[in-house]
Amino acid sequence: MSEQLARLRRVFFVGLAFAVFGVGGIGIRIILFPLVHLCVRNPQTCSALARDFIGWSFRCLVGFLRAFGVLDYKIVGAEKLERRGLLILANHPTLLDIVFLMAFVRRADCIVKSGLWRNPFMRGPVKAAGYIRNDHGVGLLDACIAAIGRGENLVIFPEGTRTSSDGAIKLKRGAAHIAVRSACRVTPVLIRCAPPMLVKGNRWWRLPSKRVRYRFEVRDDIDVHGVVGGADSKALAARRLTDHLQVFFKKETERHGFA
Repeated sequence: MSEQLARLRRVFFVGLAFAVFGVGGIGIRIILFPLVHLCVRNPQTCSALARDFIGWSFRCLVGFLRAFGVLDYKIVGAEKLERRGLLILANHPTLLDIVFLMAFVRRADCIVKSGLWRNPFMRGPVKAAGYIRNDHGVGLLDACIAAIGRGENLVIFPEGTRTSSDGAIKLKRGAAHIAVRSACRVTPVLIRCAPPMLVKGNRWWRLPSKRVRYRFEVRDDIDVHGVVGGADSKALAARRLTDHLQVFFKKETERHGFA
């Protein structure tokens, strides 16, 4: 009985956090961001302020879930994220991965599903922050490269979606194309979550009865040139980098624990 009550308690606080966040998104769109645009004319400054606010909001969300015993987390190597112009690539085991990364990477940029631009809860914040839409077609790659060139830190999950329920990591080549064409630093982040929570294929209310532990490990930059050197085309270089990242994430997520 106590285990069931503990699970119900966590479901309540997760549901409350999501509800408050959703309602807050509408309030931000209707009240806060219009006031910001009224007072600040420069579009870049408006986007920067919006990203600051979103980062703060996500930190509050994570802090709320931690305070009420839903989860705990540890970030190793967070100081590496204080640099500019990074391409941050992470595995994607749970729904909250992006919340953590946007919370702790200052003014992070990311690729947003086009559906969120029509979502009444999220379209205000994502539009104000100037995040990159994933329906830009050919322009998507250019937009990502331009963001890194401006010194922004771009967060991407190379899998394109959450890791499948069997834990198998399968990367797409989009992130590698960005890395090859922009010649930027690739900063890998390893994410682990135990017991599993908010994983692909599970309803949000199917939570474990005990506190979930997250571990984020920011690893040393990967030397893209060292991996793809000698490739006679950018397509081949992207394929080699994707294969390298595939092996890296599979090996490291299986080996590293919560020490």
